[in-house]
Amino acid sequence: MHCERKITDDLYWIGASDRRLSLFEGVYHVPDGVSYNAYLLLGEKTALLDTADKAVAGQFLENLEAALSGRALDYIIVNHMEPDHAAMLAEVKRRWPGAVIVGNAKTLAMIGRFFGDTLAEGALSVKEGDEIDLGGHVLTFVMAPMVHWPEVMVTYDKTARTLFSADAFGTFGALSGNLFMDETDFSRRYLDEARRYYANIVGKYGPSVTTLLKKASALPIDMICPLHGPIWRQNIGTIVDKYAKWAAYEPEDRAVMIACASIYGNTQNAADILAARLAERGVRDIVMYDVSVKHPSVIVAEAFRCSHLVFAAPTYNAGVFVTMETVLNDIAAHGLQNRDVAFIENGSWAPMSGKLMPAMMEKLKNIRVIAPPVTVASAVTEDCAETLDKLAETIAASL
Repeated sequence: MHCERKITDDLYWIGASDRRLSLFEGVYHVPDGVSYNAYLLLGEKTALLDTADKAVAGQFLENLEAALSGRALDYIIVNHMEPDHAAMLAEVKRRWPGAVIVGNAKTLAMIGRFFGDTLAEGALSVKEGDEIDLGGHVLTFVMAPMVHWPEVMVTYDKTARTLFSADAFGTFGALSGNLFMDETDFSRRYLDEARRYYANIVGKYGPSVTTLLKKASALPIDMICPLHGPIWRQNIGTIVDKYAKWAAYEPEDRAVMIACASIYGNTQNAADILAARLAERGVRDIVMYDVSVKHPSVIVAEAFRCSHLVFAAPTYNAGVFVTMETVLNDIAAHGLQNRDVAFIENGSWAPMSGKLMPAMMEKLKNIRVIAPPVTVASAVTEDCAETLDKLAETIAASL
């Protein structure tokens, strides 16, 4: 049964949520699922803005057909070719063969690679600033390359002052009836997942996001319709301000994250001692994660949030313990910048992680190592505890 939602008199949400998905893109843990948003705009002509993932194909197609209510589909606008948004493109074109596919040159080339050359025949190729008049709504296109993929663009409805923002301003988490962000408690329900979505999906491409934000700042925007998560129609500045900070790699909070890997609990003990000494010095809201338990995407997101990062790991096979190695590689891959960092190493005969962990972050910009690595030789001793106390003093002072 169809389950489309009316946003305005002539704009419908026709997407669907997948609560059974456990790993988004086969990588990112999504305990609350994910939504795949698509939109239908009704003027004198009709325009579909993106499709959906195959996992929700049936619901999406039922919603589209119901929202059209017997009308022809005139345009299929492809803002992003990633399969979670474009997988149904060929099926929509098969059902509504008269619809014209709209995308930029990179989009149309990708359509050929995903679906074969014939699907893009007769497509309309658009570039920055081009417009389509639907009769009652005028759409213009803004290129947003590398706000996840190189072909990404966003569509702006000049008439309704609505931005269809592709992967920008999205969030993990299925929709639970409330379609609009103002119907939820953003800070409690979605902020952490919006941050985790940003850091892991587009966090590497901060300069590209900043460019899009500058373009968007010239547009009067009353509503943002992303491809994942709730729609923004109030307090839009909240998410825009977050994006500006994240894109500039500025810490969201003056806070400490301690990420720890521990085999038999001794490295964990050192991390616990450091956290206690920080708290005694008045440091608030310390967060600590066991990287062998917590998904790396959470650690990456917290690294984007916090100003000070401590990584504690034993040496393992003459390298960094495997789960910490994964986390540090992930942080490096996402291009984090502008953080104060410190390290705790452990080794019973040849400690190496204190050298190797900083080396893994050397290519990142403006990463400041604020103290020499603390070495734990198997277990924490009185001397080691004193060194941890000094590290706590250094971190607290720099906060």
